[in-house]
Amino acid sequence: MARQELARFLRDRRTALHPHDFGLPTGVPRRTAGLRREEVAELAHMSVDYYARLEQARGPRPSPRILDALAQALRLTPAERSHLFRLAGTPAPPPATGAVRRVRPHVARMLQRLPETGAIVTDAAYGVVAWNPLAQALLGGDLGQGTTNLARRRFLGEGRSHESSSTEEFGHVVVARLLRAADRYPHDRQLTALLGELRAGSEEFRQLWETRPVHAPGHRTKSVDHPTAGSLRLNCDVLLVPEDDQEVVLITADPGSPSARALCRLDRLSCFSTAPSGGALGTFGGPA
Repeated sequence: MARQELARFLRDRRTALHPHDFGLPTGVPRRTAGLRREEVAELAHMSVDYYARLEQARGPRPSPRILDALAQALRLTPAERSHLFRLAGTPAPPPATGAVRRVRPHVARMLQRLPETGAIVTDAAYGVVAWNPLAQALLGGDLGQGTTNLARRRFLGEGRSHESSSTEEFGHVVVARLLRAADRYPHDRQLTALLGELRAGSEEFRQLWETRPVHAPGHRTKSVDHPTAGSLRLNCDVLLVPEDDQEVVLITADPGSPSARALCRLDRLSCFSTAPSGGALGTFGGPA
């Protein structure tokens, strides 16, 4: 591993980036050109300390997953990506040609073992590739059909059934993730078709896309007006499946709260009303 050369390469690429291209404020004075270390670390989903040690030639050899995340965050060309892997002393795997739309069985099984928690798995284009019965009861609409895409639901109203307080915020989250997906999978036909649909059908999407929002997965709270369970205050937390560029969204309520009791009742009802089916995913639907 060529630590000094790797550190210099990361610094050079970081300082060559323009904050405006990432939707970051440009009027704030910056001591150096380009992005800050903490901004690159957030884009790559790693700690600032870890990234700083790489730039200071003090870090351990980064894994292929870390290198791929850095290549995306720094918007490296294919040649630059290969050079990054060479500097780290790691053979460069070929870049992904399309979003992974099959959920790993062990991820799907995890969803079954989460009590009083709605859970879905989304691919890089916000297609729902796995879910559990409580998530279906909470999110409603077309979720049980195995063709749900949360970007279409948000911007085109496809399959949407319950009103939520986080609608505006979620629009920025969706566009930020689709921007990352478009950069990573420029030859993915399904993704290209989806973006075409969203541009044609939503002025809001077109305007948000031009602002190039940046958003890292994390914790959010929202209020939902559910037709059966009533008004719910819910927590949404995201776990990453980095090898497949997928996210597991966990939907819970604060322990002991009225929303938690309502969620418990809804969970019991969803278990009774959902008949298990065959296949690797059981009641989740979609391919394994």
